[in-house]
Amino acid sequence: MPPLNPEAEPPAWYCLRAQPRHEAIAARRLRQMEEVEVFCPRLRYRRPRAGGQMWMTEALFPGYLFARFSLLARGRAIGHAHGLRGIVHFGGHHPSVPPEIVSALREAAGPEELAQVSTEPRPGDEVVMTGGGFHGLRAVVTQYFPAKERVRVLLEFMGRQMEIEMSAAAALPPRPHPLRRRA
Repeated sequence: MPPLNPEAEPPAWYCLRAQPRHEAIAARRLRQMEEVEVFCPRLRYRRPRAGGQMWMTEALFPGYLFARFSLLARGRAIGHAHGLRGIVHFGGHHPSVPPEIVSALREAAGPEELAQVSTEPRPGDEVVMTGGGFHGLRAVVTQYFPAKERVRVLLEFMGRQMEIEMSAAAALPPRPHPLRRRA
């Protein structure tokens, strides 16, 4: 069998395993390497917090990112790059990721590699009210006013139903108790 020529192997997409919460650090380091193309999609969403909501950004695939390179020529350097645990492998086999999958993910994430999850309330959504005299009460969204970032909700208070308008940031989706068992 003739010796393998690293220059003869075409580049392919591989899945890389990052150290916990180091996907962005690993991607930055890999982008500095020659002959390496990196794709590290992120997700942006609003997370409920006391007193409102807060924008969060994290890896779309926590602990993983993608890179296109020649495994024979660059595999060792990439597998030991800062922020990485290595290239995903099964035994001695490093499976490549089909380019169509990476293209579809890139299209969904856009040029910023950032997919945003919409958290706009829709009529019929159940919400929990935060702050003010109705704090902790559950209500149902009847209307959403995006320009004003406000919602109109229907709630039951002291035995009667009433409709009020409030800030959309103070109407959070209900969250199950963390100790509640999942079925």
